[in-house]
Amino acid sequence: MKVRADILRTYQGVHTWTGIIAGLVLFIGFYAGSLTMFKHEIQQWAEPTTAPLTDPTTTNYQSLVDKAITVYPEQMAKGFELDLLTTAAPLSWYTQGQARGMHLDNQQQTAYLDEDQKLIIADQAEHKLADLIDYLHRTAGFIGEIGHDQSGVYILGIAAGLYFLALVSGVIILLPTLVKTFFALRKEKGPSRFWLDSHNLIGVASLPFHLIIAFTVIVFAFHDLIYDGLAQFYGDKPLFERPPTATHAYNISELKRIDTQILAAKGYATGYEPIHISYSRLNLASPSAVFKMSNDSAVVRGPDTDYLFMNPYTLEISGSTYPQGEESFWGNFVASIFSLHFGTYGGEWGRWAYFIMGLFGALLFYSGNLLWIDKRMKKDANKTGTHIMAKLTIGVCLGSMLAVVAVLLLAKWSNILINNINHHYMQCYYVVFFISLAYCFTLGANKASYTGLITLSILTVCLPISSVIQGLNNLALLPYYESYSVDFIATLFSVMFFFIAKRLKQKPIKDKVILDHKTIEFIR
Repeated sequence: MKVRADILRTYQGVHTWTGIIAGLVLFIGFYAGSLTMFKHEIQQWAEPTTAPLTDPTTTNYQSLVDKAITVYPEQMAKGFELDLLTTAAPLSWYTQGQARGMHLDNQQQTAYLDEDQKLIIADQAEHKLADLIDYLHRTAGFIGEIGHDQSGVYILGIAAGLYFLALVSGVIILLPTLVKTFFALRKEKGPSRFWLDSHNLIGVASLPFHLIIAFTVIVFAFHDLIYDGLAQFYGDKPLFERPPTATHAYNISELKRIDTQILAAKGYATGYEPIHISYSRLNLASPSAVFKMSNDSAVVRGPDTDYLFMNPYTLEISGSTYPQGEESFWGNFVASIFSLHFGTYGGEWGRWAYFIMGLFGALLFYSGNLLWIDKRMKKDANKTGTHIMAKLTIGVCLGSMLAVVAVLLLAKWSNILINNINHHYMQCYYVVFFISLAYCFTLGANKASYTGLITLSILTVCLPISSVIQGLNNLALLPYYESYSVDFIATLFSVMFFFIAKRLKQKPIKDKVILDHKTIEFIR
């Protein structure tokens, strides 16, 4: 396909600058985002292994809830959680904080029935390790708030817009040579050409995934503005139908039986199994029961399940994430957006695919920055701006990965000793990140690359080592340990980081990091 040279130059400029501006922010978003595909497994890995307290197949949830209401009527009326799958305490409620938002000082009480059907109550802090990883995914670590949302959400929304332009312009640049060079990885033509071929292959092969992510991030970031704009066309008609509020307040003593509610939920969503129920506002006129509905053979539209919203007194369904017909167009549309972004519509295979493509996406931004640095160095090896961008690229990318692994290690050991470690998670992340960045700016990109990769390899292999040490320390709990997959993946990544560092050290100086001999003076 023939494209005019001036058009190619224009789109090359668009691709370069949009990618450079958004690349480092998106690297963190994609790296953390790939981990969120298994955030529940990571959270489980970090928490101490315990013997089962209950059996979900025999637990009398009705008796458990009734006894808890008798002892704690006010707390239970505000809201409580009922986990229908856990072998730990299935009932919990907040004594401080709430479920929505990144609240680091949340406190909960948990409850279960022992063998004698006696109510056992315990206090615990809510662990936020998985939420921190999701927070990095949504905000890239930018702190502060704008309105009712984090500032980082808007920054990532803007970055996603630039990212979309980079994708489109990148495809246009490749059109003339796409068929000829798509699968070419030309090592013999030097590292610059190899990185360029790898960058192009990853970008084009995963283009549908990247377009989905770019579009959905923009929607998530600016949904309030989008809704306000659509409201101008809909006038007084609401975009999302809401059930009418009752004329009187309910009382928790009138709550329908748990098994009756579960049967009603199953009847509405045939083939789905309720696995978790969240109750709220039970003594008000607008009570709610949110059911997490699981079906391994169906397309789900939430992070890991579908959702069903029910009035727990009347059993009326007020909403769901299931397809609801043409009369709920916007509800179906928004649910589809969530489904595409979360990647849960493909089951376990879908989760693994999104995990791998997320990591490749991070590599796409990293390699794009290296290619830009290499090109700029060829033009002027002494330009300060290029040097700064090189240090930023290495410092931000390696720093964010080092910081996440350091937090995982902190969580693994501190959860045994300290009740609430959530604030220290955040402190640990930012301290390690900025130390890594400062190290890179002080000693240069090349030395920081090698040292950072070796450190990353050591910290990553400490994850499975920590599991082994804790397991050997309490052999009686080994049969209940279920996080072998996390340890296995951590071991693989540790080996990978080590061999990348070894290769970096063994390569001739002209091939190191920035890929061109003209950068030798800089990277020293």
